[in-house]
Amino acid sequence: MAKWKLVLSADELNAVMAGAFPGGGRTDTVRDVSPGRVHMVMPYNPLTLRPGGLISGPTQMSLADSAAYVLVMAHVGPELMAVTSSLTMNFLRGARPGDLHAEAELLSLGRRLAVCDVRLWTESSDRLASQATVTYARAAAPPA
Repeated sequence: MAKWKLVLSADELNAVMAGAFPGGGRTDTVRDVSPGRVHMVMPYNPLTLRPGGLISGPTQMSLADSAAYVLVMAHVGPELMAVTSSLTMNFLRGARPGDLHAEAELLSLGRRLAVCDVRLWTESSDRLASQATVTYARAAAPPA
């Protein structure tokens, strides 16, 4: 297993996200960061519900994407120009109303690509609502 080294703390990641997306209505926050992992929470908002009273798929995809983004930055610094190159989402059960949690794990961190596994839930981490595999293309270094 790879030995990951943190560059940014949870507070620093939240500050980077607030500065990068000012006024963007962000409600998700990094709660915890450790080598190779990040835990984010999006507080419950009834506006995220779809018909049937479950948290919508796009809401879950947004949090999965954000969790992967901050996970990469936690290990490489504020690399704001990294972009999602792939996001595959598996919906496992309905996400009942409540705070939406995301636990992201770094699977691979290369010079060009970073791959993350993200698991989301509202009720319990033992009752996953969805799982995503997210790949980020890291910003290329400017030519010398």
